[in-house]
Amino acid sequence: MEREQLERLLSGGDDTSSAALSALRAGASHVVWDGTTSAKSLATIYGRRLRHTLRRGIETSGLARAVQRLDLYGRPVRLGQIRSADGSWVFMLFLDEDATTLVASTGVRQTRPEPPRPDTC
Repeated sequence: MEREQLERLLSGGDDTSSAALSALRAGASHVVWDGTTSAKSLATIYGRRLRHTLRRGIETSGLARAVQRLDLYGRPVRLGQIRSADGSWVFMLFLDEDATTLVASTGVRQTRPEPPRPDTC
């Protein structure tokens, strides 16, 4: 999918799609995969991720809303991803089968492993 087409899909949306759009315009990488997946099964998977991120205190954007929207959607969706240029956020996009409408989006802040501490022996 062309960057400009993806920008149009993200414009005028909620805070999460606006953040994804900003990342895209700032040079983020993006991909929309071929094929579709059951929205219901994705709602289950991302529901688990929601519980995991809440337990771990991982910052997310729009995850609960995405789970609700996927659960109610009832048709297959295509997946897309935007990875911010600095790697600090990854946004998942859930598009209709034709990739002409954004069904839902979510973002998760990426944690960077702490550098190893020097041995203090």
